[in-house]
Amino acid sequence: MSTSYVVPDQTGRSVVVTGANSGTGKEAARRLAQAGARVVLAVRTVAKGEQARAEILARHPHALLEVRRVDLADLASVEAFADGILADGAPLDLLVNNAGVMAPPTRQTTADGFELQMGSNYLGPFALTLRLLPALLAAPAPRVTTMSSGMADIGRIAFDDLQWERRRYSPNRSYAQSKLADLMMARQLAGLAAERGWNLLSTAAHPGFTVTNLQTAGAGLGRDKPKRTLITELGFLLPKQQVEEGTEPMLYAATSPEATAGGYYGPGRRFGLVGPTATARVTRRALDADANRRLWTESERLTGVAVPAAVA
Repeated sequence: MSTSYVVPDQTGRSVVVTGANSGTGKEAARRLAQAGARVVLAVRTVAKGEQARAEILARHPHALLEVRRVDLADLASVEAFADGILADGAPLDLLVNNAGVMAPPTRQTTADGFELQMGSNYLGPFALTLRLLPALLAAPAPRVTTMSSGMADIGRIAFDDLQWERRRYSPNRSYAQSKLADLMMARQLAGLAAERGWNLLSTAAHPGFTVTNLQTAGAGLGRDKPKRTLITELGFLLPKQQVEEGTEPMLYAATSPEATAGGYYGPGRRFGLVGPTATARVTRRALDADANRRLWTESERLTGVAVPAAVA
């Protein structure tokens, strides 16, 4: 796997990328569009999405890009967005679950009352993925690629307190839990596809230590100035890479013919922080099939979204 991954021809493929207005999401949208895909930039703030679209078009005038609104911290918004995609009546070849928030300093909640990181990073993408399954399974070789994080390695799923209502809220441990949940979802979806005979490839990726606005935006949520967190402090010491490199594991997971069901990809050098894409080690907590199933069932209960009857 090389440093500069070349996205295979995507002509005729239809793609949704969440959080496509900045960082790895914008870079993924750009490179998928450059390779010929029709890309929906799924963003919370439409004006920022339009700005990203204009920037991509300035580099690739023939790019096929559309901006649509989705707020993953609001299940009604997720439903409306998915209904819009399904109403198009066209197959969806690829869903990239990229959007997320990182380490807000105080416990905040989503529109549905979930802890913000668990809600935005995991439960919103879970509901979106399930709602889009009919469009995905109508495609010849559909994929769902979900962005996890190296922080998943220190994550633990607290089934008795997923929303940090009883424990003292920890920005970093909460982020780690949500990203472990993403990895578990990717693996459980791969298992479900195999079980039910769906021609769907579910993969996961992490960006290593990539410089994006995620670190600063999260730390500043609800504050006048960003709080110094473990992640922002470590940023001065650790090897890091730019967005172009950091997006490659996700692009590999989303488009490479070599990517495998339930596969997990990340940078291959210096503790998985930087470097060309390699297969990443899956933490044993995400290898626990019973825990993966339990989380899936609990997520269906919390979101009120299950595998649609039409595809079940």
